[in-house]
Amino acid sequence: MEKVFTSIEERDVYSWNTAIAACCRSEDNSKALRIFRKMVMEHNVIPDDFTYASVLTAAAGLASMRYGKEIHAHLFRTRLDWDIGVGNALINMYAKSGSISSGYTIFDQMEIHNLVSWNSIIAAFATHGLAQKAFALFNEMMTTGLGPDSVTFLEMLTACSHSGLAEEGQALFNSMNKVYGITPNIEHLCCLVDLLGRAGRVTEAEEYIRRYSAADDAVVLGSLLSACRLHEGVVVGEHIARRLLELHPVTSSPYVLLSNLYASDRKWDGVAGARKMLQVSGLKKKAAHSLIEVKGSSEKFIIGDFSHSKMDEILDMLRTLTRVNDEDLLCY
Repeated sequence: MEKVFTSIEERDVYSWNTAIAACCRSEDNSKALRIFRKMVMEHNVIPDDFTYASVLTAAAGLASMRYGKEIHAHLFRTRLDWDIGVGNALINMYAKSGSISSGYTIFDQMEIHNLVSWNSIIAAFATHGLAQKAFALFNEMMTTGLGPDSVTFLEMLTACSHSGLAEEGQALFNSMNKVYGITPNIEHLCCLVDLLGRAGRVTEAEEYIRRYSAADDAVVLGSLLSACRLHEGVVVGEHIARRLLELHPVTSSPYVLLSNLYASDRKWDGVAGARKMLQVSGLKKKAAHSLIEVKGSSEKFIIGDFSHSKMDEILDMLRTLTRVNDEDLLCY
């Protein structure tokens, strides 16, 4: 794509939009933003609604408030109004960047809302654990005559899961088919299993798995295994872990979850056994990482990796903050 794009001598807005959208689809959000800058700063091409919706999606993918605000400001300066797709992208960008209030302000200012608008603002409150507000918006949406879709229910179940509302989540799940004619899919079932599991209702979660013939779905079983760890369901957890290993012998997740399960019950022999099984399998646990934004750039830190170009500065700062020696620092 990049070679073809750079070979075009006279690029119009559609050419730029295609390149930006391609980067967004491949999740190369930083490149999408770089192309947008070149488009407006170096080539003086005027963006349209599709351009703004795409670059706001890229900013949301990076959870970058700085870039998102810059794009919003540019949009405000250059366009008197914009379509509903741009408004939805703004809601999503602010929500992903952690500013729910800004996202809700955009939603409130929009004259027209479609189902995507409602789903976006419900998702914003759901992912931040504000279930009561999500329910209020859900009920408000119903008064407008718009009916929920499968995405709406997924967001509402997420809200219930993050807030521990087991009864409400179960009622929502049961209403999908009975009231709204929407057949729950694996994602909905996974949310319900996670919700019931966190509430210690593992037996009910297993019943739903059997009812929806999901006994061989690795994601659902993984959620149930995590629930067993939280509530020390070692016997059930061992059975689920074995089934997961049969279904996906080339992934490290069952070994790690089984090890955590034994550790929660202080069965250290089991922990050692699970880790040995992982070692023998030749698989490796994917290293955890975190992302932070520093001066407009995303920095990735991987656990156990000290190859960062500014590691000396980081260690100096840690010494200043924690007053520990080098040996202790290398344990982080």
